[in-house]
Amino acid sequence: MKHLLKAALVIGVLTLSACTNADRFGTGNGDATDLNANGGFPSSNDVNQTSLDPSQNPSSPQFFSQTIGDRVLFEVDTSTLTAQGRATLDGQAGWLATNSDYLAVIEGHADEQGTREYNLALGARRANAVREYLISKGLPASRIRTVSYGKERPLAVCSEESCYAQNRRAVTIISIGQNS
Repeated sequence: MKHLLKAALVIGVLTLSACTNADRFGTGNGDATDLNANGGFPSSNDVNQTSLDPSQNPSSPQFFSQTIGDRVLFEVDTSTLTAQGRATLDGQAGWLATNSDYLAVIEGHADEQGTREYNLALGARRANAVREYLISKGLPASRIRTVSYGKERPLAVCSEESCYAQNRRAVTIISIGQNS
């Protein structure tokens, strides 16, 4: 029993001493990293930039969709861009101009009201309105395609205005690729 207690104490001491070694990760400078500095986030000096969350990398598709915004909304039965929509598209145009390796496909959507054919045409008008706006901001037409889904791909499914408003949209999908 005495030897078991001594062995447990030795293991405990070794375990605790391993926790106090400031250079346990091999940084070579012996300084411990303050995890509370910089709001708890690593600075660019602490990690390689490629290991950051993709949504924090300004040239990533995740940054585009989450920070810039990948969709614009429309009013009922119209393909006219709102002021908020134009502001989002200004950000998209800037991102696409900076990241010239990416192509954009603009998806036009409509709510469930109206016939399938009417909503396909309305979705096409919405996608084209976004495309024309991006082209007017200096993007080459060869980098932007459009497709209409009409009412076939709703985000929200219910017969209420709150759902309809989410479904009246144009979504910019970006992908890396060759101009064709």
